[in-house]
Amino acid sequence: MADGRTSSANGRSVATKLGGLLAEHAAGQTPAAPAGPAAEGGASLSAGAVPVPGLASTAPAPAASGAGPADVRAAAALPGALPVPWDEVTRLRQQVADDVDVVKRERRQAGTPLADQDLEEVVRAQVRRRVAQWAQQWSLTHPPLPGEDLERLRTEVFNLIFLAGVLQRVLDRPGVEDVLVDGAWMYIDSHSRPRERLRSPFSSKAQAIEWVNQMAAVSGHGERLLSYATARVEFDLPDGSRVAATLLTDDVVIAIRRHVLEHATLADLVAWGAVDTVLAAFLSAAVKAGLSIIIAGDMATGKTTLMRALGREVPAKERLATLESEPELRLNYDDPDRHAHVLAFRTRQGNGEKDAAGQVTLADLVPVSLRYKATRVLVGEVRGDEAVAMLEAMIAGGAGSMCTLHAKDPQAVVDRLLVPLARAGLSDQAAYRLIAAAVDLIVYVDRIDETDLGGQEHRFVSHVWETAGRGEGGGVALSQLFAPRPEEGEERAVPTRTPMNERRLQKLERKGFQRRWLVDYPHGQWPPLRRAGGAA
Repeated sequence: MADGRTSSANGRSVATKLGGLLAEHAAGQTPAAPAGPAAEGGASLSAGAVPVPGLASTAPAPAASGAGPADVRAAAALPGALPVPWDEVTRLRQQVADDVDVVKRERRQAGTPLADQDLEEVVRAQVRRRVAQWAQQWSLTHPPLPGEDLERLRTEVFNLIFLAGVLQRVLDRPGVEDVLVDGAWMYIDSHSRPRERLRSPFSSKAQAIEWVNQMAAVSGHGERLLSYATARVEFDLPDGSRVAATLLTDDVVIAIRRHVLEHATLADLVAWGAVDTVLAAFLSAAVKAGLSIIIAGDMATGKTTLMRALGREVPAKERLATLESEPELRLNYDDPDRHAHVLAFRTRQGNGEKDAAGQVTLADLVPVSLRYKATRVLVGEVRGDEAVAMLEAMIAGGAGSMCTLHAKDPQAVVDRLLVPLARAGLSDQAAYRLIAAAVDLIVYVDRIDETDLGGQEHRFVSHVWETAGRGEGGGVALSQLFAPRPEEGEERAVPTRTPMNERRLQKLERKGFQRRWLVDYPHGQWPPLRRAGGAA
């Protein structure tokens, strides 16, 4: 991926290489597509997708073997049913944690503090010692545990300190995107697979609450523990997965969302069929040219994954601020030498369930981020008052900013954006003027889920609109630059030949995009869409 620090000529190299690829495609010499990993929220595994030269793929390689249909029955055993009471496991975990604290204190006093890279081995050593002592005492009143059970016990204690404890084996399965524990049952959503319903790994509500609070403490959020006084908590697991737990339901409910495509780039999305090379070149140039973009779509269509990929197209000389209530973009973990400098801002809850003292909202964060000389602002999802602040930031100096918006229908994006603007007190006409002045492009991401038909899940960009000022009826005028062609069986975005605003198009050309691509490739470069039943 271009690092953004090159000269303007070098900045066009990506698009130039894309132009060469387009020419190859026209000549019937398109290279074969690499296999892509299972997509999480932004990538379809459509066969034959064409990679984009010059855009580095950094997504993890697919697992050599994953859980398939035959693995469903075995999945119930994945959490592990140790013949050891849960309180014994948690007691061992606490003993090990105390032992590690002693080691840390002794090392500090000796002037040789324990380094982070040595901490894991210290924990493993203390786990082995404590489990060996425990096993001797246990065997005095119970049948001795076989070696494999002792190893599982050691793993469980270690996971409770470093990972996700009893649920780690489920989260480690290839393709797992969401896990929800509801009382006695656990539901697992994996990419391109039907939902699995299994027995919960927790034997009681108390055990589930204890797991939540232990994981919250490990993540550094131990000051807000799940209880009937604090009936909901949210925190991150060590691997970046997001946990939300609540007692506002009949039973304790724990939802875990994984970000398995955290490192996806625009080139990866091309390889997986979420965008084609024409659209990838267009969006890459739009980001580099500083156009402000709204990414819209229904739930689980890939809005966040696309925003991550576009965030990695921001030139490295710039600074961008990500504003989120839940850390999903995680662009601040990228290599700062290859990508833009990222300041990751997060909202903060109030001091109590009904106490707003100390609360920091997304609307509060928008002006705060601009004080740190962020040239762009990325809002994870616009839901409320932050919509006004976000759009005003796009006008006042945050050119090239982006946000995501939940919208069930492509034609309803502007109306959906009116909702938070109306809640903030803007009239329809004021809202229309703000949208028309602030937004350059609206990108809609769609999904086709055929897993219940024996097929797979496809996630792709279906529409791209350009704002064109005020419409005749007083609304926002939109020009459809990319759209599906259902009459030809194409449900993904292809160029419409609708003229683009000349000033914006010239900005794209200065970043290497060639306007002729919108005319020369009316069907884009999409690979065949493999539908259920063998239809392409």
